[in-house]
Amino acid sequence: MNKKDLGKKALALHKKLGGKIFTGLAIPIKTRDELSLVYTPGVGAVSTYVAKHPKAARDYTIKGKMVAVISDGSAVLGLGNIGPLGALPVMEGKCALFKTFANVDAFPLVLDTQNVDEIVETIVRIAPAFGGINLEDISAPRCFDIEARLKERLDIPVMHDDQHGTAIVVVAALINAAKVVKKKFAELRVVIAGAGAAGTAVAKLLLCAGIKDIIVLDSRGPIVRGRERLTIYKEELADLTNPRGISGDLNDAMRGADAVIGVSGPGIIKAEQVRRMGEKSIVFALANPVPEIMPDEALRAGAKVVATGRSDYQNQINNSLVFPGVFRGVLDHRVKKITDEMKLAAAKNLAALVKKPTAQKIIPGPFEKGVMQAVARSIK
Repeated sequence: MNKKDLGKKALALHKKLGGKIFTGLAIPIKTRDELSLVYTPGVGAVSTYVAKHPKAARDYTIKGKMVAVISDGSAVLGLGNIGPLGALPVMEGKCALFKTFANVDAFPLVLDTQNVDEIVETIVRIAPAFGGINLEDISAPRCFDIEARLKERLDIPVMHDDQHGTAIVVVAALINAAKVVKKKFAELRVVIAGAGAAGTAVAKLLLCAGIKDIIVLDSRGPIVRGRERLTIYKEELADLTNPRGISGDLNDAMRGADAVIGVSGPGIIKAEQVRRMGEKSIVFALANPVPEIMPDEALRAGAKVVATGRSDYQNQINNSLVFPGVFRGVLDHRVKKITDEMKLAAAKNLAALVKKPTAQKIIPGPFEKGVMQAVARSIK
């Protein structure tokens, strides 16, 4: 189906549905006795008990099974800063995937502010009703500050999926891609084109996984120590990455590299740059809907393994493989913080589902058996 037809069908479906989620009841209310139990006067006993025993809220209310999916609409898909109403269909879709893939109840919330302080305070105020917070489509670098501050103030897990969901699935795919090209994972020379939310998180999780030679690039070239006008977040990246001190541009960074991971924008990787990479190179071009380089072009340029964020090509690297299982694990194991160790375990478990990786299959699909369970058992 071409993009124009897909858009028309999506518009027609959403208008027909009037939204993709709805609320339901865990028990029908058909008699006076049932009404007395679920509401007044019976509910008073439950309220009194939960007030005296706050931890029991997870057993007696939706807190034990509900996740909030929250956005300010500042970085929606590849559409940019389109605001809260523009973000709402995406947040609804996220909630639909939570339910479909992991039977996690989730509710979309879009905030009519892009002020960091206001976002943090709003989420802190509504957090008592939820067992976890999934941040979504919030632009960098504000997303780093928002997530960090919420983690400090809340006793429920907070995850910015654009960062950590992406990082988990990229690491899983790269583990198997390394097997296909018969190179040691820890010895890979990796280039990350894009230093926003996804690029930063991918770099940090790859470091946790043991890769040492990572170069991260922003619009001004490789992030390296001593480069002028680095933000505090990019200064941290400069300290953690680029051990060989590579400067210049993407051409310089990709020369001899084993893998390039694009989390930036359409068309920025050229065939000539792929040809300059090392033998049996790996290309993950994840910009959506138009990747950094089209898969067929990367293959013609000599890449051995190619992945994209699109569903119409092999090896789709998509967050939907990860976030439902992460929060299934969060709720089942009553996790308070999602750690790097948990994320790395999730990546390894996800990779292990592909028993014999090939150039055409380095990552499972979202509908394959065991995906959610593999991720969920890592979050504990």
